[in-house]
Order: sequence, then structure tokens, then C-alpha cells
Amino acid sequence: MNIYQNILSAKKEGKKLLAVLIDPEKIDIENIPLFFEKVHQSIATHIFVGGSTDKNNETENVVIAIKNNTTLPVILFPGDVSQITNKSDGILFLSLLSGRNPEYLIDQQIKAAPILQNSNLEILSTGYVLIDGRKETATQKVSNTRPIPQNNLELILNTAMAGELLGKKLIYLEAGSGATVPVDANIISIVKNNLNIPLIVGGGIRSKKQLENAFAAGADIVVIGTAFENDETFFNQLKKQ
Repeated sequence: MNIYQNILSAKKEGKKLLAVLIDPEKIDIENIPLFFEKVHQSIATHIFVGGSTDKNNETENVVIAIKNNTTLPVILFPGDVSQITNKSDGILFLSLLSGRNPEYLIDQQIKAAPILQNSNLEILSTGYVLIDGRKETATQKVSNTRPIPQNNLELILNTAMAGELLGKKLIYLEAGSGATVPVDANIISIVKNNLNIPLIVGGGIRSKKQLENAFAAGADIVVIGTAFENDETFFNQLKKQ
């Protein structure tokens, strides 16, 4: 499984991808088989697993249960080094470019390096850009960093471009879990038009219309988590044609 090459191929073909984000703290392992029956009827193409925290160290158990119920790529979206497990297929190796806290710019990555060196995970170097979604998010609290205001388009764009120039394989514009508003379509469009690498967008997307708007603006991958956590019937709106 070459996750990144498949993402690049989809980008080249204009195929849009949907990642379902599963937070180990918010899902009951016993419900995973039924949950994935709904996932497989939808247009979902990838599974992201992770959260800002994992107080009960459930990430690996959740990943194992997911792998037993799907053949979709399972990719870690870790809040810190403790959430790394070799049971998944890949990992978003995140650097919080929008913040100035060295712990999430480079320190966590240094701690993770020897673990990843000895793992079979496909490593997807990702520039993570936190955008203000009008709600204080767990990422903001844990990382002790501030999101970039949506009206500061120049800073958002320059941060994303810097990520690509630093060699990141992906740029992730994140309004945060439970965001009141998603990343604005104009932001997505302008960032997309100035990048050569795939663009991920997540946070605050709760309707099919918002998903379609993000795709139309240029997102290559859209991530939805909270909407499915709050209402699994949302999958019914996203069924395969």
C-alpha cells in the first residue's frame, strides 16, 4: 500500500478524497463493526485515527479493531508521540507550522524519530496549519498555540507555502475539532492555487454542502470527524453513487 502515491494519483486525476477521523477517546470499540458498515457505504476513502489527547492509551486497540473491519488505508493523526502504533498503515508526521511552540514544531518529531525509524509505517510529512474556527479547540489548548485568523490570508498562504518549501508532502488546513465555522472557501482556493502538493482541509464541516464547497475550492482531501461522532446518519448523505 503506497498511500502517498495514491493521493498524488487522485490529485492528478481530479478525484476527491474523504477521510473519516476517529478519535480513540470518543469511540466505543464494540461499535466499530457497525460504524464501518456505514463507512463502507459512503464515499470515504481513508481513515484517520487520533486526537489531541489519548488519556486511556486506546489508540492501538482502536487501530487494531479498525483494521479488522476495513481495507481502507488507516493513517495515524497523532496528538503526540505516545499515540504512535505500528498497527496502522501510515502516519501524518505533523509539524504545527502555525504555532511557535517548539514542542509541536520539532520536539515531538525528535521523540518520534527513533520509533518511526524502526516501524513499517508510511510516513507522510505534513505541514499543519491551525485556522481560527471561532471556537477554542483541543489542539489549541494542548499545543498552547493560537490559530491564524481567517482574515489574515497572507499569513495563512505564506505558512502553507513555507511548508511546501521545507519539503512537506502535504499541507493540512485545520479549523479544529468542533469548529463553529470551517475554513473559508476563498482561503482553500488561494492556498491550493499556490501549492504543488496535495491539500487537506478539516474542521467544522457538518453538511454535504460544506463538503462539496471545500472540494470545489480545491481541497484534495477533506477530513470529517465530529459530524459523524454526533450523527452517524450523516453517512446517508454521503453514500456512493
